[in-house]
Amino acid sequence: MTLHDVATAAGVFRAGGTDLMSRAPGGPYVDLHGVPELGGITWRPDGSAVIGALTTVADLARDVRLRAAYPALALTAAGLATPQIREAGTLGGNLLQRNRCAYYRSPAFSCHQDGGDSCPARDGLTLYATVVDSGPCVAPHPSSLAMTLLGYDATAEVYGRGELEVAGLYDDDPTRDHRLARGEILVSVRMPPPTPGERAAYHRAIARSEAEWPLVEAAARLVVADDAIVFAAVTVGGVARTPLRLPEVESALLAGESLAEAAGRAEARCAPQAQTGYKVALLTGTILHVLEAAVEGEKVAA
Repeated sequence: MTLHDVATAAGVFRAGGTDLMSRAPGGPYVDLHGVPELGGITWRPDGSAVIGALTTVADLARDVRLRAAYPALALTAAGLATPQIREAGTLGGNLLQRNRCAYYRSPAFSCHQDGGDSCPARDGLTLYATVVDSGPCVAPHPSSLAMTLLGYDATAEVYGRGELEVAGLYDDDPTRDHRLARGEILVSVRMPPPTPGERAAYHRAIARSEAEWPLVEAAARLVVADDAIVFAAVTVGGVARTPLRLPEVESALLAGESLAEAAGRAEARCAPQAQTGYKVALLTGTILHVLEAAVEGEKVAA
């Protein structure tokens, strides 16, 4: 089966299916597993990797060469969901999954996501909603891998569109969780060459010890030389309609501000919903945690 075959087939694309089956949008389904271009990890002469969209989350976490080249990505993959979901879920599926808002997923409500003209979550239960208010919809974007890939300046190869930055897969349009149109297929993610001396950390703040969606999550990539941070990439998730990179935190780190001062820079972005005020401190605390871990040279996920 070719990319053209699946792109023009009538049905809903299905990869690992861990999110698709929970939403049960109805068939027919178009299985992507027969398309060879979507699988595998290819290494280029400059040491960079091209990761097929059907690569499982578990493979991202345990591939030895990938862990050495892109530790923040591997740590994020190892920290999300459960072992069972990581074995079935794919890179492409994680990047293009739908949000977890209970109102969107309930047949009792209508919202921007399913053709409605309002966001019932704004006046309802907002405990898990955004704390960075960037548009009509307040459902946080659910992709942990997208968050971390922003910090690598990774690009996505999309059949029917070409190559674009991973950040370009998303916007604040309240009717969708990604910008791919019908017939467009995420083929692969292209990583830059590895950064020598990279230290990385990932952490998700959750309401229970396992199998929970993050209230806030953060990833940090740092290079430290002569006790100074000379490179920084800091990204966060669970707080906005799209995954976010925090240039204000990165600039503060490069300018020599303390880790706590740099983490606190993220607070200026926050405009909490009625019940998400707690996420402000959780956000800055999570950022500080990954910064401290990365500075110490630890490669941690929690």
